Amino acid sequence: MIADRLTRAVPKLRFPQFRTAGDWYFKSLGDLTQPISDRVGTTTCVPMSVTTGVGLVSQEEKFGRTIAGDSYKNYIRLQTNDFAYNKSATKEFPQGYIARYSGTTNAAVPKSIFVCFRPDAAAVFPEYLEHLFHRNHHGQWLRKYIMVGARAHGALNVSDADFMSMPVPLPPAAVSRPEQQKIVDCLGSLADLIAAEGRMLETLRRHKRGLMQQLFPEPGETVPRLRFSEFRGDRTWSTPRFADIYRLKRTNTLSRDRLNYDTGTIRNIHYGDIHTQFKALFRVGDESVPYVNADASSNGFDDDAFCEEGDIVFADASEDLDDVGKAIEVVSLDGAKVVAGTHTILATRRGTVPVVGFGGQVFQSAPVRAALRKEAQGTKVYGI
Repeated sequence: MIADRLTRAVPKLRFPQFRTAGDWYFKSLGDLTQPISDRVGTTTCVPMSVTTGVGLVSQEEKFGRTIAGDSYKNYIRLQTNDFAYNKSATKEFPQGYIARYSGTTNAAVPKSIFVCFRPDAAAVFPEYLEHLFHRNHHGQWLRKYIMVGARAHGALNVSDADFMSMPVPLPPAAVSRPEQQKIVDCLGSLADLIAAEGRMLETLRRHKRGLMQQLFPEPGETVPRLRFSEFRGDRTWSTPRFADIYRLKRTNTLSRDRLNYDTGTIRNIHYGDIHTQFKALFRVGDESVPYVNADASSNGFDDDAFCEEGDIVFADASEDLDDVGKAIEVVSLDGAKVVAGTHTILATRRGTVPVVGFGGQVFQSAPVRAALRKEAQGTKVYGI
């Protein structure tokens, strides 16, 4: 068994009452769980999908509709505290994501991309496993079994045997359940606090969206509905064309495999990062921006390829119509050399208008976003 091949261990941080309880040990996931193969058949279940970092959510909530179709009867049926491993890579979880089902009604996930299992509640708390998987414990184990780019029909090529052989750390038998419970309670209270802060953050985001609708003129209007007191008696706003205040600069076509996060002299803004992580007001020191590989930059870039503060970088392609033309403004470079990469449009100001920081907000405003969407073309992938 895998437990026989691994050394015993002690956590770096342990609650006082357990510090003299002895070493932890390892058991394989297969010894602590049972695989689930129950098909939905004619049972009424809620078809689910997975959202990384959130967990299992209904297809209706994620996609706006149920996409199960004729394959529904072959979905795997889940009960409360069952787990589903999604064998699809994401940026945060390159070896796939594992989610616990916390609902109370029958749920179902597609067999084609999920490995499902049910923990032995007498041996391990489901919430304990959930916290372990959230720290990507499974990814550290599976990375040696998954070759880069090894995919089958879009899913990572992971065998059930390799997955179930994953070692799970457990407290010594005499205190296993109380120490697991203590860890669950501690991390659970932090998770509740994070959730509360997340709800507050979403409230602030809604407030910002409402303010933006008031602080920029609506189509057909000449002044914003809400204006700061010192400007209320000033003239109406102007509406220059994009080409009047910006001109386009050169971008490159470097793919992800020509970039790295370790060393280099030139950083590259990739369109995927505009969609997923970069803030609307882009400060290079605050963002994780990859470098251009030395072999890719050996021919150099001409001066017109480098970003300047006040530049706008658009993602010109998106699978989602709502995000096509999503933009960031470069407001701080901290002396770094930065270029804009594949599927981007790089625009630089012709003068000093708008002021640095204003453009990044304008291109988030509802009227401008609506105008950009009208320019989008395509079906499965939209482009401008």
